[in-house]
Amino acid sequence: MTDAMPEPNRFTTFDGLSLAWYELAQGNTEPPIILHHGFSSSAYFEWVECGIADAVIGLGRRVIALDARGHGSSDKPHEARFHGRDLMERDLMELVTSLDIATYDLVGYSMGGGIAARVAAKDNRVRRVVISGVGEGIVTGNVAFSGKALAAAFRAESDDGLSEIERNMRNGAIARNNDLLALAAHCEVISFPPVDLAAITADTLVMAGDTDPLAQRPEAIADPIAQSRLVIVPGDHWHSKRSPEFRAALIDFLS
Repeated sequence: MTDAMPEPNRFTTFDGLSLAWYELAQGNTEPPIILHHGFSSSAYFEWVECGIADAVIGLGRRVIALDARGHGSSDKPHEARFHGRDLMERDLMELVTSLDIATYDLVGYSMGGGIAARVAAKDNRVRRVVISGVGEGIVTGNVAFSGKALAAAFRAESDDGLSEIERNMRNGAIARNNDLLALAAHCEVISFPPVDLAAITADTLVMAGDTDPLAQRPEAIADPIAQSRLVIVPGDHWHSKRSPEFRAALIDFLS
């Protein structure tokens, strides 16, 4: 079992940041599986701590997880110019290129789900993609929180007066030992330009929790994708990923 993280490998981004990535398993069956975590999480907290990594490793394939810029063991700049989803997408594709990976399966949750969707729409190396923990917001651009308000929440001295979502995100980030000023810088430039979902040709699994306020109407993601299936699992944004239904659907799809 993967009860602790291996030592991180490092690669340098086009703009000079040092990012951490992890070889969670060195299976021999192709293609490898790449895991991308959500906002204010990390490879460890999103995938390893909850046991999902162990389940994926059980498939016998190479498994790679990335700490996105501003997260985990990667560099955490406080300047907004180093942040944004477009940069994270580029980081992921450049990591794949640096590892000389010809084809891969991509799994993303929450922020990682949005990044997975955008990468799959651009990168024909993606064979299968799991877009989870997000909903119609990546299509419409309308989400349940304000980036500017979140930035202020991360810079605040306490969680007094914050909305439930802001409080949960702030307290969760603190519990996961995040750099709040780096997350605030990300929130300053966060945007949700529509994803060209029809451009995704990879086999796609869309998953969302039935009470997740950040993943409402996930059918708006699944419907435009030619080869897609939609699975609704029990739970909100912070618990649906831990449900047996989520894990079973993920493993069945990747198998």
